[in-house]
Amino acid sequence: MSAIPSVPPSLPAPALSALSTRVRSAWRRARGGPLSLWLAWLVIATVTLFALAPGLLTHYSPVQGIAGQQLQAPGAAHWLGTDALGRDVYTRVVYGAVHSLSGAFVAVAMGLVLGTLLGLVAGASGGLVDDAIMRLVDVLLSVPALLLSLAIIIILGFGTINAAIAVGVASIASFARLLRSEVVRVRRSEYVEAAFGSGGRFWPVLWRHVLPNSLTSVIALAALQFGSAILAISTLGFLGYGAPPPTPEWGLLIAEGRNYISTAWWLTTVPGLVVVLVVLSANRISAGLHKANA
Repeated sequence: MSAIPSVPPSLPAPALSALSTRVRSAWRRARGGPLSLWLAWLVIATVTLFALAPGLLTHYSPVQGIAGQQLQAPGAAHWLGTDALGRDVYTRVVYGAVHSLSGAFVAVAMGLVLGTLLGLVAGASGGLVDDAIMRLVDVLLSVPALLLSLAIIIILGFGTINAAIAVGVASIASFARLLRSEVVRVRRSEYVEAAFGSGGRFWPVLWRHVLPNSLTSVIALAALQFGSAILAISTLGFLGYGAPPPTPEWGLLIAEGRNYISTAWWLTTVPGLVVVLVVLSANRISAGLHKANA
């Protein structure tokens, strides 16, 4: 029986170099591959669970503090610490998902519906109608989104829903411009021309053939705008234009904790990290949808 060869004490330099190259290549694929996409969906699913069933995830009150437990650091009793009034930060972040996510959903839905309608009419009609709608879109795009949202919310008044409406109005132009370009492209397709040539009427052909084939890029934009809407609503809440205290809205939580940033870092760090994770996850999902539809 032949002797079993011994294991060499170390790999030769070329093998180590090749192994290092393979590890770096695998890491790059993991960062941009399905793993990051699944993690993004996991983050969105988690905060959606926060919004749908906050009472199942925590037994503390989001608005009432506990006497003698002010500014406690993260620990076993309070996983993410407490604020200056003794309120559990984890509980306020969980309940804050209701306001932030619902506001973002309203903003994206408003921008998607109105922007899709304007883009469809502009791309399908052409001529003076197209010029008039696109000049309106150009005016909306020329104004910074935050400034436009602030102007609208001052007119409507403060609150999460009003902030969502303001953010939604600011996003209409992006949806309209994208869908208009998609409608113009799809309308020149052979199957659309065949539908018109076979006797199809204008609006039924648009509804049945043009619009469904123009929405793929718009869906990816909606995912991107969802993250942008959360960031915009949190910004308005931080500036004091969103939900009033003691509502546990994410932007308001960051604003309330900024005065204690040197002594109680968790008051701003925790809700800030939640906002960053949700926005990055929405952007990753949008990139995945765009790549899948390319």
